[in-house]
Amino acid sequence: MAHLIYLAVLVACLLGTAPLEIVLHTRVYARPLRLVLTLVPVAAVFVVWDLYAIARHHWYYDRARTTGVRLPGRLPLEELLFFLVVPVCAILTLEAVRAVRGWAVGDEVTPDGSGAPGESGP
Repeated sequence: MAHLIYLAVLVACLLGTAPLEIVLHTRVYARPLRLVLTLVPVAAVFVVWDLYAIARHHWYYDRARTTGVRLPGRLPLEELLFFLVVPVCAILTLEAVRAVRGWAVGDEVTPDGSGAPGESGP
């Protein structure tokens, strides 16, 4: 079972933040393009960083602690998932704070029906 621990932690992170989407209506998953445009640059930077570190033998991943599924460059699948899951959880948390605090987001309508602050009217 040790080989599933990394995946279990990632699942726990997603399950722990899922109520933020459901209860506070953060709409993170409802805006998939926005989410993807946020995740791709972050994941790309960290994947390149990891691939470099693996190639230079700065670090490695214990096969006993991962599923053994390796992507090109010997990058474990779990590590790629980490670069997607953790930012999603961070975004959900940020959006939850915005929802609770009532902070406007760039694509939302203000209470008077106009666009976000700084935008011209309808």
